[in-house]
Amino acid sequence: MSIRHGLLALLSHGPRYGYQLRAEFETATGATWPLNIGQVYSTLSRLERDELVVRVGADDEGRLVYRVTPAGEAEVRRWFATPVARADRPRDELAIKLAMAVTAPGVDVGRVVQTQRTATLRSLQDLTRLKRDAPAAPADAGDRAWRLVLESMIFQAEAEVRWLDHCESYLARLGPLPAAEPAPASDPAQAAAPDDEEARR
Repeated sequence: MSIRHGLLALLSHGPRYGYQLRAEFETATGATWPLNIGQVYSTLSRLERDELVVRVGADDEGRLVYRVTPAGEAEVRRWFATPVARADRPRDELAIKLAMAVTAPGVDVGRVVQTQRTATLRSLQDLTRLKRDAPAAPADAGDRAWRLVLESMIFQAEAEVRWLDHCESYLARLGPLPAAEPAPASDPAQAAAPDDEEARR
């Protein structure tokens, strides 16, 4: 998720202050990725440093207001025009966990898969319920944005369940791994013995 670009996109609608940006970001994403205000202001500080936004003073309540610069507008256009590469996305913790479970001694990989599938199916049910209860025709741009985010999460959860099913059948076909041979114990005294014997000659 690019907080940087999300804030720039919101500022392209006009000047805003930090709490306003946080509220609009969370409204557009249905609070799927909640931001704390510290993230917002640290991101704004970096955007200002990079000359993508500029502070234009404060409002009547003393809140700092930011405006996107022409360079910032160009950055937003570039972001919308550029596809997101798979390599640019965060590491998949579940894939890493299963990879580690397969290689770690004494871990019941089947149980890890089943536990995750149960959790993912529960999440999928919750998301599907949210979609069912949402209005069929979103009333405004915020509702439309949330619907797209919600459906993205549903598709991801469905894909995760399919992948976990695949993992389970793949591991079942292969059967258990042969027991690994224990690594030889390293004895510092034995390791030093040849050198000592060499020295005595």
